[in-house]
Amino acid sequence: MKQERRRHKVLVTRNTEYHFRDRLCVAVRDRRSGDFLPGHLALKREMAGGVFRVANGTLVPRQDEPTVGEAMYFLADGLDLVTSPIVKIERPAKDIVRTYRF
Repeated sequence: MKQERRRHKVLVTRNTEYHFRDRLCVAVRDRRSGDFLPGHLALKREMAGGVFRVANGTLVPRQDEPTVGEAMYFLADGLDLVTSPIVKIERPAKDIVRTYRF
């Protein structure tokens, strides 16, 4: 299996797109309006991992990259963030990547 060379991806939840360079969230966009959200808690934070729900409803965090159906979580200076479940994972368009500010 080939090593993934692309560093950018978009993890999409029902309402929000989370844009990443590796595991660093570099942009967050509202899906309805298309506006980027400069004050979002996930912005400029490293994704800690994924969260999945077991049959009894318990949420279980893990450090691996989250997959469709799982939530993401971020550790943010005592204000931890758990997103809604991921509905799809995409690659950002090149023109969007050029707008990222690291």
